[in-house]
Amino acid sequence: MQRRLPTVIMRGGTSRALFLMDNHLPKDPIVRDALILELFGSPDPNKRQIDGLGGAVSSTSKVAIISPSKDPNYDVTYNFGQVSIDQPMVDYKGNCGNILSAVGPFAIDQGLVPAEAPITKVRIHQLNTNKLIVAHVPVKKGQFDHEGDYAINGVPGTGNRIDLHFHNPGGSVTGKLIPTGNPIDRINLPNIGVIDFSLVDAANPYVFIRASDVGLKGTEIADIDKNREIKKILETIRCHAAVMCGLASTVEEATATSQAIPKIALVAPPQGYTTVGGETLKESETHIVIRLISMKTLHKAMAVTGAICCAGAAMIPGTIVNKTITTSRKGPLFIGHPSGIIDVTANVIMNDGKPDYQKAVIGRTARRLMEGYAFVQERYFR
Repeated sequence: MQRRLPTVIMRGGTSRALFLMDNHLPKDPIVRDALILELFGSPDPNKRQIDGLGGAVSSTSKVAIISPSKDPNYDVTYNFGQVSIDQPMVDYKGNCGNILSAVGPFAIDQGLVPAEAPITKVRIHQLNTNKLIVAHVPVKKGQFDHEGDYAINGVPGTGNRIDLHFHNPGGSVTGKLIPTGNPIDRINLPNIGVIDFSLVDAANPYVFIRASDVGLKGTEIADIDKNREIKKILETIRCHAAVMCGLASTVEEATATSQAIPKIALVAPPQGYTTVGGETLKESETHIVIRLISMKTLHKAMAVTGAICCAGAAMIPGTIVNKTITTSRKGPLFIGHPSGIIDVTANVIMNDGKPDYQKAVIGRTARRLMEGYAFVQERYFR
């Protein structure tokens, strides 16, 4: 027998997730995750998630578990899970900033937060990283007002801008903005040689390496996604970094149990290229070009947490990101990614010679796509 489970599907930024209320789920985390895997149709050895609601790519295989906050400093709690497509695993180690942009609208429309026009501030406790993010959500007639003229690359059409204010995003998972204490670390790979990388933890931990160090310009899209050898090299670097920052004890453990973080990003200086949508970007339009790998797959847009981390790294002396940006600038950092450009404003100050990442602000859009019931096995609730 099957049971009906209240479910909302929302797009947040360039990602999509199933939104579930925590009180609708089994309390046992093992049983809960088994239920979530069934909802998504995972694991599927063919990577199609044909028997579930997953979209068969990492950006659409995500779950948001929401509950009212018991802490008066927050309004709601958001627990993010990255659902593996071909493995029986839900990874809760990090945050998803794109899905975060839908949490405020969801909370308002569910009646968890009183709506106050024209903007409702929703204080979100991001459970995975134990951080505060305040979403500034446009409201009209008591509900989230999604209609607007703000466009984000990677999503067709426009929507109303939702501003996400990340407070003290540094040390989100590891507890340290620079987990190793070094702006640049090195790894010696057989048949490759020494590779420099910067490991920075802000909103999520990221490993930044120069695209040129692995024989790339940094503007490639299909050539990265289809190149198994490049992805193998990047996964090796990522797993070594995971061990260095304490997310795994061995590289084998990292690739098996910490697939979602740290993420790895290829860094390149500004240059012209054609986006996945066929738009031609000029060198002058960006400060830096990023190609992000998530769950061993090229991210066709830019993760919000990646933008937050990149903007912080750009202001930390000596990091690869900082050294790649050669032009002086004030205001937002403009990052070129496969779908276009994303901009983020960051505030990093130096305290006794150490960087202190105080705040970041980024704009996104979101939309409620479906609400109703998903069906799961009755046995999960016995």
